Amino acid sequence: MPISETMVQDIVQEVMAKMQIAEAPAGKHGVFKDMNDAIEAAKKADQIVRRMSMDQREKIITCIRKKTRENAEILARMGVDETGMGNVGDKILKHHLVADKTPGTEDITTTAWSGDRGLTLIEMGPFGVIGAITPCTNPSETILCNTIGMLAGGNTVVFNPHPAAIKTSIYAINLLNEASLEAGGPDNIAVTVEKPTLETSNIMMKHKDIPLIAATGGPGVVTAVLSSGKRGIGAGAGNPPALVDETADIRKAAQDIVNGCTFDNNLPCIAEKEIVAVSSIVDELMHYLITENDCYLASKEEQDKLTEVVLAGGKLNRKCVGRDARTLLSMIGVNAPANIRCIVFEGPKEHPLITTELMMPILGVVRAKDFDDAVEQAVWLEHGNRHSAHIHSKNIDNITKYAKAIDTAILVKNAPSYAALGFGGEGFCTFTIASRTGEGLTSASTFTKRRRCTMSDSLCIR
Repeated sequence: MPISETMVQDIVQEVMAKMQIAEAPAGKHGVFKDMNDAIEAAKKADQIVRRMSMDQREKIITCIRKKTRENAEILARMGVDETGMGNVGDKILKHHLVADKTPGTEDITTTAWSGDRGLTLIEMGPFGVIGAITPCTNPSETILCNTIGMLAGGNTVVFNPHPAAIKTSIYAINLLNEASLEAGGPDNIAVTVEKPTLETSNIMMKHKDIPLIAATGGPGVVTAVLSSGKRGIGAGAGNPPALVDETADIRKAAQDIVNGCTFDNNLPCIAEKEIVAVSSIVDELMHYLITENDCYLASKEEQDKLTEVVLAGGKLNRKCVGRDARTLLSMIGVNAPANIRCIVFEGPKEHPLITTELMMPILGVVRAKDFDDAVEQAVWLEHGNRHSAHIHSKNIDNITKYAKAIDTAILVKNAPSYAALGFGGEGFCTFTIASRTGEGLTSASTFTKRRRCTMSDSLCIR
């Protein structure tokens, strides 16, 4: 007898009734005081998710998408208010991008071989309870995007969010569980703790019931995950260079680079962090940056002051990360016009504002004597992160040479950086780009195990 949707719902309700799942605080689904309790709740929810059909998972995901769109402005404002980083308008767009372009169960596919000796299948199965560490730069976006993919793969997830974005993260996790409950799924498909710390992170990473850890953050976080002894997906830092050669549409290149660099005040890890341009077009490029794209040309004295402020004591000043250009200029006593979007200057590749990933709308321009020199300098500036890079060129050979040399998970050609996330470009959206561990742009299939099923001498009907 075929299994109907009503029968599946009855099974889910029966399993839920038999389980004594720890309850989160009232009005906060998926939020616990103790990390061990959170993991236990996610583990029990996972036992229900494992018995769900793909169609049921997709119904929950559909509800998550709907709630993400409905709450996009709330989440955007919460993120800016809590962290002081980014801007509301761009964060709204990012949440809509998550809702519209994050892959769901369609990303879970089967590979088959059929021949004289039978049938072999490779299917994608869940890991179980996934541990995830998320950043304060894209807090709710990362949590929502990760959960859609992880749930599509048949998993539940335990988050240890960045403490600087805990309110926003809790709101997103509550939203995810509300969506699951409304679609007939279990509570606690995504969980966290009220006060995430290094200790709660360590508990999560060492817990016996968590076989996979996905970390989105700085190099220290990724290193800790890769040292955990478990399977790790590491989405670390980048310092993406934008190379411009003499064949590019210089006017368009200037516009694209500034649009990408200033999106959400340069918080996306894929955003243009510096420009490397061949000498013959640098002056023309600077002209378009300043006259048509609202860039402020910083003097040598202003560059030094900016360095002192944003790299206070040689370390990145977190109070400057994700701030807009006018705010950064005001910190050094410059009252910039209201239209200023980005700060630009020309300098050597070793300049601290160029060699450091700032996550601010500051663009240093490095002059290269020719294309080969530009490639060499861009590769040096990317620091071997293998994360993201960009190029503006109409020369296919140049693009190919750069792509091979830079060897990044993402390479955007003749477009703003955010085209790589499906915003104005083709492809799906993700906020976990695992350059360090090689998965690249993660999706539902990333959070699954490959399992082979072989039937010998049968089921071949050729």
